[in-house]
Amino acid sequence: MDDTDWIGETFTSTVGWDHLETLVDIGNRMAGSDGERAAAEATRDALAEYARGARLSEFGIQGWERGDSAVHADGSPVATQAHECIALPRSPAGEATGELVDVGHGLPADFEDADCEGEIVLARSDVPDWYDRYIHRREKYYHAVEAGAAGFIYRNHVEGVLPPTGSVGTADAPIGEIPAIGVASETGARLSRRSGGDHITVSVDCETPDATSQNVHAELGPDTDERLLVTSHVDAHDIAEGAMDNGAGTAMVVEAARALAGREDELETRVEFVVFGAEEVGLVGSNRLADETAHDDVTAVLNFDGVVQGRTLKCYTHGFDALATAAEDVADRFDHPISLTPEQGPHSDHWPFVRRGVPGYHVTSETGGEGRGWGHTHADTLDKLEPRTFREQAVLLTELAVTLADDSVRPAHKDPAEIADALEAQDLAEGMRITGDWPFED
Repeated sequence: MDDTDWIGETFTSTVGWDHLETLVDIGNRMAGSDGERAAAEATRDALAEYARGARLSEFGIQGWERGDSAVHADGSPVATQAHECIALPRSPAGEATGELVDVGHGLPADFEDADCEGEIVLARSDVPDWYDRYIHRREKYYHAVEAGAAGFIYRNHVEGVLPPTGSVGTADAPIGEIPAIGVASETGARLSRRSGGDHITVSVDCETPDATSQNVHAELGPDTDERLLVTSHVDAHDIAEGAMDNGAGTAMVVEAARALAGREDELETRVEFVVFGAEEVGLVGSNRLADETAHDDVTAVLNFDGVVQGRTLKCYTHGFDALATAAEDVADRFDHPISLTPEQGPHSDHWPFVRRGVPGYHVTSETGGEGRGWGHTHADTLDKLEPRTFREQAVLLTELAVTLADDSVRPAHKDPAEIADALEAQDLAEGMRITGDWPFED
């Protein structure tokens, strides 16, 4: 193959985009569901066309199946329809009544200033521009739990009658402690205006059966002990197609496998493709693999979660200078921008490896908006994405994978204590302790 033939083949390929359409057409890909299983099997079969050893590895998880949810004020319905309110996955079933306490953005100081004991807490999904860090949904939920709240309402900041989803619970206690729902921005505004200080009732109906999820594996390149992991997650929330989060990432893994198969003679290190299950409910699949893996054998993790949403790739490099340099070199070679963020990002499948000191990227994309945008809502649909962007990013990410696997870049591992120090410096440690995600000894 000519040095540039692969670029034209990648830019004209339909393999990845076709797989994305396959995934979104499955429907519900909630962790542990039949749809997640079907998506994993389809991904295994797609990878088998280009890589060896395509297989599934199963594991048990805490299942969660949605029923109806509602908000009532003084006995009258305020939100009973799915376009107004939905349960947050892994909320417990049940009903809670108390005064509505609006804590605004749900910053730690907002909870300190509010009396939440026995009440229903309403918190927005964003943070103000002046605040120095993102506060995850689960941190706001567990601040409410710690404050003694009886129930939790998560109000979307994105307009358009789009109640947000997203899981609660911890690894040790996968079902949360108090009923939790997401409400549309408009519903939250109405609640705050009409019902602030009034008694409201939040109700959640759900089932919590035992369930099974699975990771997908396949390989290319020499059979070395060391390997580069190229990853994504195949599960999605049950309320939408999951095109952006994370059908596009899984489709990108398939496209990268197709492109790398044509450049296999350039690989000096084994490339293992891993498409994780049960990411959306606590990084279960990636934590499982990280627990089973010799970390010194993983040269780096290249994790696709949020690609294609915007035309410019964004790479969290977690303080690994060699990863930043490798991405900069690819951007320079192709005269195409790649945004680099050196900070820690503990919210996707790279994290179980990065926290142990393994060099890892979280590859997403610049969107120009706050928070998740259409992600985790009914609006996470295929029409929001462009094949042109997919193809451009496939070229860049294929080149980045080759750069990491051809022995031209060898990023050094870090002591986990360095990762812990970086989290402290970024003021992320407090929130991770609140949510039970702090993996380090204090």
